[in-house]
Amino acid sequence: MRLSRYFLPLLKETPKEAEIVSHQLMLRAGMIKQQAAGSYSWLPLGFKVLNKIIRIIEEEQNRSGAVQLLMPTIQSADLWKESGRYDAYGKEMLRLEDRHEREMLFGPTNEEMITDIFRTYVKSYKDLPLNLYHIQWKFRDEVRPRFGTMRSREFLMKDAYSFDLDEAGATQAFYRMFVAYLRTFHRMGLVGVPMRADAGPIGGDLSYEFHVLAETGESAVFLDKRLVDKPIPAIDTDFRSDLTSIFKDWTSLFAATDEMTDEAGFKAAVEPEHQLAARGIEVGHIFFFGTKYSKPMKATVTSQEGQAVEVQMGSYGIGPTRLVPAIIEASHDDAGIIWPVSVAPFEAVVINLKVGDAESDRASERLYDNLTREGIDVLLDDRDQGAGGKFAAADLIGIPYQLIVGPRGLKDGVVEIKHRKSGERETLSIEEAVGRLKSLIVPQRRDSV
Repeated sequence: MRLSRYFLPLLKETPKEAEIVSHQLMLRAGMIKQQAAGSYSWLPLGFKVLNKIIRIIEEEQNRSGAVQLLMPTIQSADLWKESGRYDAYGKEMLRLEDRHEREMLFGPTNEEMITDIFRTYVKSYKDLPLNLYHIQWKFRDEVRPRFGTMRSREFLMKDAYSFDLDEAGATQAFYRMFVAYLRTFHRMGLVGVPMRADAGPIGGDLSYEFHVLAETGESAVFLDKRLVDKPIPAIDTDFRSDLTSIFKDWTSLFAATDEMTDEAGFKAAVEPEHQLAARGIEVGHIFFFGTKYSKPMKATVTSQEGQAVEVQMGSYGIGPTRLVPAIIEASHDDAGIIWPVSVAPFEAVVINLKVGDAESDRASERLYDNLTREGIDVLLDDRDQGAGGKFAAADLIGIPYQLIVGPRGLKDGVVEIKHRKSGERETLSIEEAVGRLKSLIVPQRRDSV
C-alpha cells in the first residue's frame, strides 16, 4: 500500500475527550472516529488491525472444533421472554418495535437465538458435542460509555456456544475453550490471565474472565506472577491433550480481581516472592451454565436410551473491538503505538526520505516490490514531506519495522532498519535488507504456538 493513496487522517494534538492512552492514540493514529456516544466508525488503519485480530480468533476457534455461522443483530423479544431474561436483563438492552408493533431488541448476546437454532435442527445425541460461534456486532446501552472502544455501546463480539449431552462433556468443552483462549491471546502478544469471576446476567456456576495486564486497566488484580511467564500448553491438532490437567495447572495459581477477593486474601494465598498486584483489562469471559437456557426453551436431544435429555450448554465471549485498545494499553511509548507483528496494520514501512530524488525513488520502489513479493505486509511512505513528519507518523501508528531509504545512505549502497519496539537500528545493503526483514517478521507472526 502506498501512503500517498491511503486514507490516514493523523492528528497532531490529543483530543480533549480522550481520557486513556489507547483512546488518545487510536484517535491520533486515524484508527477510529466517534459518530455518537459509544459508537465509532473504524477507519482503514483501525479496521485492518481489527481484521487481523478477528483472523487469529477465527483460526483458534476453528482449530478447537467450533463451527462458524452468523446470526442477526436484531432479535425477537419472544425468544428472550421464553428464556425468562427479557425483563431481567435491565436497561442495557435496547428495545424496539418494528412497523407491525412486534417487540424486538438489538442483541446484547445470543444465548436465546443459538438455542433456538439448535433445538430446530439437532435431535439426537449422535450430533453432539457441538460448538457454534459467530463474530457479530452487539449493543449494550451503557449508562456512561467511555474510553473509546474499550467500553462502547456498539461493539464486536466473538460469542461461541457449546452443546453437550452431559455435564462431563460440557466441562471438557469449557476446558477446551479455556485453552483456546490462552492460545488466542498469546498469538496477539498478550498474556491472558484467567480469573474466576461472577457469571452476571449470563448465568451459570463455572465462570472465568481473561484479563490483560496494563497500567491503565479498569480493574485492580492480584495474581501469582508465575502466570505471566507460564508457557502456553502444547495441544494436539485435534485437542486430544489432557485438558483437565491443563485447566487445573493454570487455575491452581492465584489470580483474581478486586471484586472477587481482597488484598489480605491474596497475601494469604500467594507466597510473598510470587505476589503481583497490578491493573487488568477484561478481554474475554467464558461460562458453563448447564441447562439454564435449554430447560425453559426445551432444547433436548434423544439419548442412546431413547430418553429426551436437556442439553448442557456453555458460552464463550471475546471482544475484538476491546482487544485493539487493550493491546495498545499494554504496548506503547511516548511516541505512539508499538504493535506486535501478528496484529500490526503493516509489518514494515519503507520510508523514502527524499521523494523526487531519482535514486531514492528507485531504491524505495525496488524494496517495496521485493518485500511485497516475499509476502510482507508493507506500507510505502511516498509522500512529499519532511523526514521528521514521516518518522513521527511511523512511530505513532506503530509499524514494527521501518526501512529508511535516503540519498546519504544510498551513496554507500546501504539502507537502515529501525526496530520500533527497541529503537535498535541496523545498516544493511539493499540486497540484505529484504532478507533481514523477512527473518525478523515471519517468526513473530505467531501462526502457531
